[in-house]
Amino acid sequence: MKEVFRFIKFVLFSISAGVIQIGSFALFNELGHWSYWLSYLCALVLSVLWNFTLNRKFTFKSTANVPVAMFKVFLYYCAFTPLSTLLEHFLTGNLWWNEYIATGINMLLNLTTEFLFQRYVVYGKSIDSAVK
Repeated sequence: MKEVFRFIKFVLFSISAGVIQIGSFALFNELGHWSYWLSYLCALVLSVLWNFTLNRKFTFKSTANVPVAMFKVFLYYCAFTPLSTLLEHFLTGNLWWNEYIATGINMLLNLTTEFLFQRYVVYGKSIDSAVK
């Protein structure tokens, strides 16, 4: 049951990160007229920093070394970012899908894979170590 609550917290924080990602993406893409991939990448970085900070403290309650934990998340994004960028480019550039639908699909993929990665790789042995 504890894992269910942990996942619910992760989802709620991810929703807030999603708001940051889609909001900043809209600003960069619509107002800044940045290229699509640059808008996506910058928005992704902002949401990752937000999500990492909140989930470390409130979802996983970990005292794990912050630089080490962030490096592990960085490694996750070394794989996820190019793959998701290629998927976004394929969906929007080749299939002419709406940019927001493509971004939404990647956000759902990110939600599930990042939870599993953070739960078992980043914080696996240090979960609840910050609990009094």
